[in-house]
Amino acid sequence: MTNHPGVNIIPIHGKTPQIHETAFVAPGCTLVGDVTIGAESSIWYNCVLRADVSRIVIGERTNVQDGSVLHCDGATPVRAECPLIIGDDVLIGHMAMVHGCTIEDRGFVGLGAIAMNKSVIASDAMLAAGAMLTEGKVMEERSLWAGRPAKPLRDLNDAAVAGMKMGVAHYVENAKHHAEAVAKAL
Repeated sequence: MTNHPGVNIIPIHGKTPQIHETAFVAPGCTLVGDVTIGAESSIWYNCVLRADVSRIVIGERTNVQDGSVLHCDGATPVRAECPLIIGDDVLIGHMAMVHGCTIEDRGFVGLGAIAMNKSVIASDAMLAAGAMLTEGKVMEERSLWAGRPAKPLRDLNDAAVAGMKMGVAHYVENAKHHAEAVAKAL
C-alpha cells in the first residue's frame, strides 16, 4: 500500500507527511505538513489532516473515516502547543472533527463528533455520535460520553469494548480490499 494515488500530500515548513508503507490513504484525502501515520492504519475518502502549526501523530491500526477533519494548534503567548496525538487501534467515525486533543489506544470517536484542544479520550472510551468534547475535558477509561457539551453517560461493558476491537479488525481488513480496488481503478 505504499503508493497513494489521488492523495494530496503537501509539505510545509520543512515537514512532509510520513505514511507507513502498510497504511491506506484513500483518494481525495489531503495531508499537510507534520503528519505521521502508523502501520495498517487507514485514512478514508475525503479526509483532511492538516499539521501546519503543530504535529498529528496516528498510531497503528487506527482508522479515520470518510470526511473527517484533523488539525492541531501551535503555541501562542497564552497557550501551549496542542498537537493531535492518536494512539493505536482507534476508531474515528465519519465526518468527525478532532483538534489538538489526545485519543488514547482503543479510543472511539462517533460519527460527526467533535473533540477540542487539550481534551482526552481515554483507552476503551467512546465519544458518542454528534457529541462535542470541549476543551480540556478528560474522559475516563471505558466511559461513554454524549451530548453538546459531552458529559459522562455510563461505563462501557465488556461487550461494547469487544465490539470496538471488532471494528478495528474490520477496518484493517477492509483497507486492504480498498487499496487493491484503488490500484486497479486508477
